[in-house]
Amino acid sequence: MKIRAIGNLLILAATVALSYGMQVSKPHYAELTAPIPIDGAMHDTVRARSFDVRLDKVVFARTLKTDQFGQTRVLTTSGLWAVVTTNLTATSTSTTVADGTWQGRTGLRYHQTERLSYRQDMPPHAVDPGLERNGLFVFEVPPDQIRGASLLVAARQFAPLDAQARISLDAVPTGADGQPAEILPQYDLDAAVPSVQGKS
Repeated sequence: MKIRAIGNLLILAATVALSYGMQVSKPHYAELTAPIPIDGAMHDTVRARSFDVRLDKVVFARTLKTDQFGQTRVLTTSGLWAVVTTNLTATSTSTTVADGTWQGRTGLRYHQTERLSYRQDMPPHAVDPGLERNGLFVFEVPPDQIRGASLLVAARQFAPLDAQARISLDAVPTGADGQPAEILPQYDLDAAVPSVQGKS
């Protein structure tokens, strides 16, 4: 009788262990329905399902100068401002490109800042086939999340199973400490070139 009870306990323990192992090892629903990354590098055209994107320029600054409703504002951040300029075009029909995310080397993600949502040159960007347009994405990122980072661009923020451009930022020059080799004290979003007040 004791042998049967011990055998039943062993079977029960094995069943529980197997069930737990299957639960923790199987992919979660979010992983199964996550966007499908299309990898590329800076200066390459990356073709997602509904749009093409090319990233040519990233500027880092400690402050941003911007005009809001006729008044000049200077925005500070606890990290660095990363101003990313892309070229966008639709692949077949007119669409919008609304989502930009900065992904650090460790996987930490930083969504595009909402502090500039009033600007017309911020996402969502309306794009048409055959007509290339500039697409601006602005992020607030810690300095230690720049080396080895990637830019994720998608048509919308929640796009299950849709294509997502994942552009490596390995071409961004960094110093021995991992921070950008060039950081401007201030970047003027309303000027054709950044305001030059010296470099750090």
